[in-house]
Amino acid sequence: MSTVVKCHENVSNLQLIMNYTIKYFFRFLTLFGLFTALISCSHESNEDLSALTKVALRDVGHQLLLSNQDSISLVKPVTNAKGLQYQLTFENQLTINPDSLVILVKKSFQKANLPQDYLVEVVQCKDKEIAYSYQMNQNVEKGIIPCSGRQLHKECYLINVRFNKNMESNKSSLYVWIISLLILGIIGLLTFLYFKRKTKEVSVENTANYTTIGTYKFYPEQNKLIKEAVEISLSKKECELLTIFMEQPNQVIKRDELTKKVWEDHGVFVGRSLDTYISKLRNKLKADESIKLINIHGVGYKLEISE
Repeated sequence: MSTVVKCHENVSNLQLIMNYTIKYFFRFLTLFGLFTALISCSHESNEDLSALTKVALRDVGHQLLLSNQDSISLVKPVTNAKGLQYQLTFENQLTINPDSLVILVKKSFQKANLPQDYLVEVVQCKDKEIAYSYQMNQNVEKGIIPCSGRQLHKECYLINVRFNKNMESNKSSLYVWIISLLILGIIGLLTFLYFKRKTKEVSVENTANYTTIGTYKFYPEQNKLIKEAVEISLSKKECELLTIFMEQPNQVIKRDELTKKVWEDHGVFVGRSLDTYISKLRNKLKADESIKLINIHGVGYKLEISE
């Protein structure tokens, strides 16, 4: 029983590369999207912190005004200077008791579930000098709260609050980016190595499946001939015809048999289609004089291979 070798449509190495690249590119995009979402969540977390801080500081301002017996004047909108720095301002002058300020800020921040690491500065409007400041730390022993019991006289003040985790937050974002890039780099490298191994396997697998015709190597699965490192592409029909001839070398194969096997189930046979493809195939084999594709007039063709 003769061995039938299936001829495939031309699939070049470039197409294989494109297939693998597209496949793993989408995986890469998915992972990149996850890391982007992680960073986005961090950004949204900062926005939530900013909104809560503004609400908490307005509450502090309201309580300070009430302690001044002022229930009419306004607490101006809290501004976000930069990063996690906020400023509370008032419509009118007021007196500030540092002890009360410390308690009000702490209580309001705890109620809003805000970080307990922050610096508070009471600044004089007229000269921007700091009239009072203190630092609160989650670890109470590390907090600095000076000059308790000394009341600030009635004047125009603004209150600045800066969270001490601002720098840590920036560092955290930087670390997230670095870790993300590192992981993506590793994924990219592993993808490249995997793809390279797969391509090599395909290449070795395809290279092994060839038949020798004189000085040619015939690769039916890749639709090509190779002669002395020169690659000659074959069309699907040329490949199928050559496979039939290789199964019966030095034997006459009738025209009807060739047309039946190559065209019957694969398309419409038109006039001199067989002669045209035989001519093309003969031209691609002409570099080896030991191979001749002979026309047996009125009968068919014969692939003659000299020893």
